[in-house]
Amino acid sequence: MASTEKNKQKIKKSQKTLNLGEKAKIFVTATFNNTLVTATDLDGNTFAWEASGKAGFKGTRKATPFAATTTVEKLVGVIKAKGIKEVEVYIKGPGPGRESALRAIRAGGLKMNLIADVTPMPHNGVRPRKRRRG
Repeated sequence: MASTEKNKQKIKKSQKTLNLGEKAKIFVTATFNNTLVTATDLDGNTFAWEASGKAGFKGTRKATPFAATTTVEKLVGVIKAKGIKEVEVYIKGPGPGRESALRAIRAGGLKMNLIADVTPMPHNGVRPRKRRRG
């Protein structure tokens, strides 16, 4: 009986107080299958995020530029409601939502101080397979 009473108690999460001023960082991850957009404060603590799938797109439509635009527009609405006016944008990945995400941020009325491409690039890649004998 004691274990069931323990399970019924609500567990309260500890929430950090975020120091949101007028500046934030936006991380756009554009893959071939999806577009993920995350908003953080200057310390890197996430306070909002959106994805093409969360915006209602399914399957191959998640990877379209239109899906990326819709996703970023939703996130910009949340960001502006928190009083943020200037953002730094970090873009990662080769997907089709890269350019349209930038256009949507600009159209949303946020000032972009920095646009950086942080796509990881291999310096030498993985070791190749051994040569075929025969």
